Amino acid sequence: MNQSFDHLVFIGRFQPFHQGHHFVVKTALAHAKSVVMLIGSANTPRTIKNPFTLDERKQMILGSFSPEEQARIICVGVNDTLYNDHRWLQDIQHAIHGVVPTDARIGIIGHHKDASSYYLSLFPQYDSFLVDNYQALSATPLRHAYFGDDPIAYQHAFDKLTDSSQAFLHKFYQTPDYQKLKQEYRHIKAYQDSYKDSPYPPSFITADAVVVQSGHILLIERGGDYGKGLYALPGGFVDNNETFFAAAVRELGEETGLNLSLEEATHHLKSAQLFDDPTRSARGRTVTMAYHFELPARNTLPAVTGADDACRAFWLPLHELDAGQMFEDHHAIICQLLKI
Repeated sequence: MNQSFDHLVFIGRFQPFHQGHHFVVKTALAHAKSVVMLIGSANTPRTIKNPFTLDERKQMILGSFSPEEQARIICVGVNDTLYNDHRWLQDIQHAIHGVVPTDARIGIIGHHKDASSYYLSLFPQYDSFLVDNYQALSATPLRHAYFGDDPIAYQHAFDKLTDSSQAFLHKFYQTPDYQKLKQEYRHIKAYQDSYKDSPYPPSFITADAVVVQSGHILLIERGGDYGKGLYALPGGFVDNNETFFAAAVRELGEETGLNLSLEEATHHLKSAQLFDDPTRSARGRTVTMAYHFELPARNTLPAVTGADDACRAFWLPLHELDAGQMFEDHHAIICQLLKI
């Protein structure tokens, strides 16, 4: 065995862990004393894109190897830091050197799959170890088959998993969490089918309000099938006859009962930013303009009431913000605008 590295680092979400991932880890084990698995999206709620928790993914990964191999695999969770590559790189470096010495021979192992693999060029301090994309496997179609209604695609997807992942997914299939995610997948599929005959894939435009007062942020709890129960910013689609700003103010009033005039909203406006990550919404390309409003500090917070698409509206202390409870990229939007 030619172990040219002390540690090879494999970065991914592993949603779920499939035979392509297994191939990379086996290759890494043949060339390094240990493999550090940096498991991304460790701080997200269950969604179609990230259906499995950090511990569940660790279970799938480690169960796919012998006890001797497991002893050489180190699994570490890494949080999402969308819209802040510097923070993400810092977190990756902290994660690596939290488990291996700084003077060790370290390499980043992976393959150039698509645009999401650009991170392989972001670590000049480490060597790169590129491997082939095993059978061109990707977790995305496997997830879609798992939550879809085509039994042939379902079985084909299972054939691409490790035995450990198959056993876990068979068990997960019986849980309420699976049924909730399947309902959400059907909602997303129906939403996408509604525009499948369009000559060009549409882009949707929305506006969101980040309202802060006295160390609290105004949030809603989502109703409906998509993101039900998750916390979100008040916001929604922009009508054809209004500006982004007017839409944010209107949606704020409709979903929370906090009614501001355009003049009041302009007075309280602190900043605004466009968020256009192509993958920010599972339903389709959605671009949002988010506005940060800072209300004057007072002893009491304004009364709010959830309506329209919101089950409820509420003020949350900023220190209680939890990315694992937030809808889509709303936690990242808040962090970006509030610089927290």
